[in-house]
Amino acid sequence: MKPHHKALALFLLLLLFTGFTTLTAQNIEVKIAGMRSTSGQIHIKIFKDDRSFKDDKEYRKLSYKKDGAVNGEMTVKFNLEPGTYGFALLDDESNNGQMDYNFIGLPDEGFGFSNFYLTGLNRPKFDLFKLTVKPDQAQNVLMKVRYL
Repeated sequence: MKPHHKALALFLLLLLFTGFTTLTAQNIEVKIAGMRSTSGQIHIKIFKDDRSFKDDKEYRKLSYKKDGAVNGEMTVKFNLEPGTYGFALLDDESNNGQMDYNFIGLPDEGFGFSNFYLTGLNRPKFDLFKLTVKPDQAQNVLMKVRYL
């Protein structure tokens, strides 16, 4: 191998390792409280900013069966790279992958947001439920499910 090829290979190897150490995923533990049943699934959409939340264009969507729920509570775990995020939860009791609404247009299933309990009827602003995932720091999040 030519000397400049060795140098390039070493540079790429160092870049690869430094990239992994600076963007390591952090452990996220989400406690979900207030579920009224164990039927269906829990869906958590992860948003990165207010625009993506308003446009319902999630960065990531996670789904969990509720068979491990006890007394309306369960804990789920996943990893995220450091950054700012907001989590929106759907208690999809009908198991159809979307929010169901009643005859007057109000949600028929439960919903929740990261570390924020919505008391009004309007969607919250992203700033009210965003959180910062920091490097080398596990994150605990509480999501209380609300039903109308």
